[in-house]
Amino acid sequence: MDDAPLDISALTAKHTYGTWRFQRGWKPLHVTRALDCHFWDKSGKRYLDLSAQLMCSNLGHQNQAVIEAICAQARELAFISPSFTCDIRAKLSLKLLEVMPKGLEKFFYTTSGTEANEAAIKIARLYTGKHKIIARYSSYHGSTAGAIAATGDLRRWFVEPAGKIPGVVFGPECHCYRCPLKMKYPDCGLACADYIAHMIDQEENVAAIILEPIVGTNGVLVPPADYLPRIAAIAKRRGVLLIADEVMSGWGRTGKWFAVDHYGVVPDILCTAKGITGAMAPLGVVATSQPIADFFNDHYFAHGHTYEAHPLTLAPAVAAIDEYRRLGLLDRATAMGEILGGKLRALAARHPSVGDVRGLGLFWALDLVKNRETREPFNTQQDKVAQRPMVIDQVTAAMMARGVFVMGWVSHLVIAPPLIVTEADLDEAVAALDEALLIADQHVAA
Repeated sequence: MDDAPLDISALTAKHTYGTWRFQRGWKPLHVTRALDCHFWDKSGKRYLDLSAQLMCSNLGHQNQAVIEAICAQARELAFISPSFTCDIRAKLSLKLLEVMPKGLEKFFYTTSGTEANEAAIKIARLYTGKHKIIARYSSYHGSTAGAIAATGDLRRWFVEPAGKIPGVVFGPECHCYRCPLKMKYPDCGLACADYIAHMIDQEENVAAIILEPIVGTNGVLVPPADYLPRIAAIAKRRGVLLIADEVMSGWGRTGKWFAVDHYGVVPDILCTAKGITGAMAPLGVVATSQPIADFFNDHYFAHGHTYEAHPLTLAPAVAAIDEYRRLGLLDRATAMGEILGGKLRALAARHPSVGDVRGLGLFWALDLVKNRETREPFNTQQDKVAQRPMVIDQVTAAMMARGVFVMGWVSHLVIAPPLIVTEADLDEAVAALDEALLIADQHVAA
């Protein structure tokens, strides 16, 4: 009998797919445990989690209250069809009413943010009787048919043309560092928002605008204070719904329950996932306004799936909300975010490869550039698709070698640690960044 230990990384790569990547050469790190802001590989090496995995482990790893909620629910009622109900479904609905923007009062429970956005698009089309969706080029809304059609980045390219659901049109992102309209705020007068109005006026049958209030993977783009209110007003005047994708920006990440709370905007539909359970169970939520809820009293709600409102996903959400409050994590994200921002700006002053530092709460990006004057990035989306060498990959590899995991995407780092992060953790991370960025500095144009 062969007692040789299994090569978990090799078996995983051979028999399962690695997402959003070429499969050749993939050898995922074998993680054996995680706790708070750290995880460990099979050799016992510890890593500081500077991106909360996929910007989702907001409570840190292995929060015991959330784990106990999952266990208790499994013992009480592990599953029941969504055509029935149970205690935890009602309890979470009441809990969400306490934290959601006022006016969002009816919920559809999914098992991911992708599914939440997919449902929101369908709901908007059913409610308005129109079919077009306006999205932005900086957006990522998920991997299923409708959600990927509304995604503006390279991940959409692979399903076009045959796999792309028609009816999505793209407008400019609000990216003040690298404005697609070549303008400068505030002299621009928010031309990027007004262009969305122009698009609606030139299109027929626009059902909704979908956007991330603060763009996540594609650069942590924090808009000016007047941008989102302008978009909301544009949508309302034209009878178009506003869908806020808060899958990544929700649950204390920016120092508020949701990013829209910073701007005083209540969308018609809000989608969220990730941090709602601290990523310890797969749950997404679609929150709708009362007029939308009332509409479906007498119109067929044509959506659903087997694991909708799954009890094992709902129980940890109730516990997680209680933990956000008990630990004071919204205020903590604000306070620690100010500290992190200061450390990152000081870092940028020492490294010519850092073109921009931007963020809010504990949601930050370092935008790496070949040339600070032109703001030219080291790499492009086309480079990633073509498998060309990426400077950002060299930087993230150097960070891992120093025991810090941080997510890199095309030409920027997404720095979004668990909300329980300490200043000592941040010092460790910044020290590693200080060394790793020397690699990027070597590629700066002379």
